[in-house]
Formats: sequence, structure tokens, C-alpha cells
Amino acid sequence: MNFQNTPAFAKQLDAEDPLRSFRNEFLIPQHKGNDAIYFLGNSLGLQPRRTKTAINNVLKQWSTWGVEAFFKGHKPWLQFHQQLTSALSKIVGALPHEVVVMNQLTVNLHLMLASFYQPSGKRNKILCEAKAFPSDQYMLYSHVKQRGLKPDEVIVEVQPREGEVLVCEEDILAAIEKYKDELTLVFWGGVNYYTGQVFDMKTLSKAAQSVGAKVGFDLAHAAGNVPLQLHDWNVDFACWCSYKYLNSGPGGIGGAFVHERHHRNENLNRFAGWWGNKKETQFLMEKEFVPEASAEGWQVSTPSPILYASHKAALNVFEEAGFANLLLKNERLNEYLRFVLSEVSTGLPNDSFKIFTPGTKEERGCQISLSVKNGKKVFEYLSNNGVFADWREPDVIRIAPVGLYNSFEEVWQFGQCLKAAVLTFAA
Repeated sequence: MNFQNTPAFAKQLDAEDPLRSFRNEFLIPQHKGNDAIYFLGNSLGLQPRRTKTAINNVLKQWSTWGVEAFFKGHKPWLQFHQQLTSALSKIVGALPHEVVVMNQLTVNLHLMLASFYQPSGKRNKILCEAKAFPSDQYMLYSHVKQRGLKPDEVIVEVQPREGEVLVCEEDILAAIEKYKDELTLVFWGGVNYYTGQVFDMKTLSKAAQSVGAKVGFDLAHAAGNVPLQLHDWNVDFACWCSYKYLNSGPGGIGGAFVHERHHRNENLNRFAGWWGNKKETQFLMEKEFVPEASAEGWQVSTPSPILYASHKAALNVFEEAGFANLLLKNERLNEYLRFVLSEVSTGLPNDSFKIFTPGTKEERGCQISLSVKNGKKVFEYLSNNGVFADWREPDVIRIAPVGLYNSFEEVWQFGQCLKAAVLTFAA
């Protein structure tokens, strides 16, 4: 399509958008009586209007039935998990029984490493990306130390090349080959939180497993953002949060994927809890733990029906929109945003801002990261003019328009606001 950097063209794109009505499903923050431009789906997704009703329904069940709400009522809590996995499995490309909704992201990663990080002799190394989100780094370091190993000896990080920001895939593959006799786990982020770079998870999985290593992914910035096929890619495990692109609320309940080939492996270590016990014998209260033969066998603690309800309300919106349709709109929004930024840059000094998120369709999702001259001042200008963006030191502004609630007109408006901000501080 031949894009135009005009408000009329942006409105035309919105009028032709088959998902435009889904914006009304969300509560948009206000700025001076108008909708703010909320480009922070990569940090915290907006609240679906139906979330309040969904939570209130759980509270009503609690008040009506007490603990019996686990077993009675229209939708008993004991089976709540079954209401979530169908929609979620389509988003992450899994079979429904390979998905479990539980805990939060870092807790789930620790649980997965208990099973899939099994150092033995010289095969004890973990390959990961340098400058991953700090929680992942803390998780890996503390987990390795708990095993009695030294993180600096065991954890191998792949850095961007000198003077570059992105990690080259060939460098990851070269590292896998270099440490092939020592690797037991390749652990990677599906999308880098800082750069927005999407990694080729299929290729990484194949490469890791070809040398005898397990492979797992942190999908915090990937789930609900980019196409995933975890089952077909033969991924061993993956974990994600639900409060970013999945719009399930701050601190929303997390999710995990465990490939079905591991479900009946009795030799696989795991941390056990009553909620993960086989459902047929769960209430016999026996001493021996017999795991459910699905990803639910990794559950430890009783999940919150309130968090389940919030998650389900958001997933219902995804189902109604159709995830494939949403991915198409996300791609179109991203293309238009890059076009607008390119058009805006022609009237600005050459060093005003630079996009360092990859440009190819396969290497990017909703997020664009900008290195901006006078970045902090520009960010504050945007904030003061009703734009929700994200600031990262030393000079980076991250934005992520998403298809469920952002519009093409907002993309055009953002371009005009960014241009005004840059010009204000150009002198």
C-alpha cells in the first residue's frame, strides 16, 4: 500500500479496519478530556471493560457458596483452568494440554529450570542473551548458585557485536556449536524487551536440541504480540506473563508451556504441589505425588479464581477478534508507524532520532525502540501531551501500538507530537 502521512489517510485506514470496534472494549486513559495515546501495550495492557464484571462474578460466587464455589455454581472454580487453555493455546501455538496458567513469570521459570536444567559433569552450561530483562538474569544466577555451581563459569552470554545493539543470529548459533559438548540448556527471550528484536525460535530450538541441550523461552514480550508455534517448533518449555499484550491486569496470572513429550516422563525432576496432582486421585490426600499427565502437573499452589477471571475476560476479546486477524492489524500498524516516522524525520536534523528495532517482518512485533537526541526532554514533552510511552536510559523511548485498542489516527498523531517535541529542543 502507498501510505500517506495525513490525518485523512489515517482515518481512512481506521474506517477500513475490520477490528476497529474492539477499541470500545477497553478503558482508555484520558488526557484533558480526550483519549490519551496509549502506546504501552508492551508494559501493561489496557483494562477490558468486561474485566470488572468477570471479577465481580467470582466475588458473587464466593459470597454465595463460600468454599463450595470450587464445586458449585454455573462455572465451578475447580474447572476454571479449562476455560482458559483453549484460547491461550492458539495464541502460543500449543496443544491445550501443553499449557498451564499459574503463578507469575519468574516463579514459573524457576519451576521449569527445576525440571529442564539438569547439569551433569561437564555438560552444565546455560546459553542466554546478554542484557536480557534483569529478572531473567537474577533467576538464572540464583538458580545456578542454588545448585552449588558458579554462575560466571556456567552461564554463557551472547553479546551484540561491538558498536551494535542487536544480537546476530549467527553468533547465537556459533555459540551453540562452540559449547555443544557442555551445553545442557539454551534459554532465550522470544522478544528482547529493550530493542524489540524478535528471535528465530524455531531455528534456535533445532540448533540447541541438535547438540543434546534442552531449550526454553521467556515469552513476556512475545505472547499476544508475535506468531508462535511452540509445539511445532519442538520447544521444551516456555513461560510468559499475561499483563502486557494479553491485557489481564497488573500482576496478572502467568502461563507456561511444557511440550507433551515430557508429560509422562517419571524421571524428570520437578517441584511438586497438591494442585498439580492427578485429578482423579487429588482428593484422596495420599502421601505420594502423582502428577497430572499434562502441563497442569507442574502446578504447585491453588490459583486465584479472581486472576483467572481477569485473564479469561481478556482472552475472550482475543477469541472474538481472532488472533490471526490481530496479527495482521499489528503488522499494518507497525508498517504505518515506520512510514510516519520516516516522513517526520525528513523535516528534522539528521541525528534527531534513530529506530534500532529490526525492520524485517520476521524480526519485529508491535514494539519500536527509538534512540532520541535530548531523549528525556522529548519523552517528558510526549507525556505532557497525552502520549503514554516508555523511557529507558540513556536515550531510548519505546512505543508499542497494538491492534486491539490503538488506531492508525493515533499513529499519525504520535508522529506530529514527536516532531513538535524534537523541534522544541533542537536548538
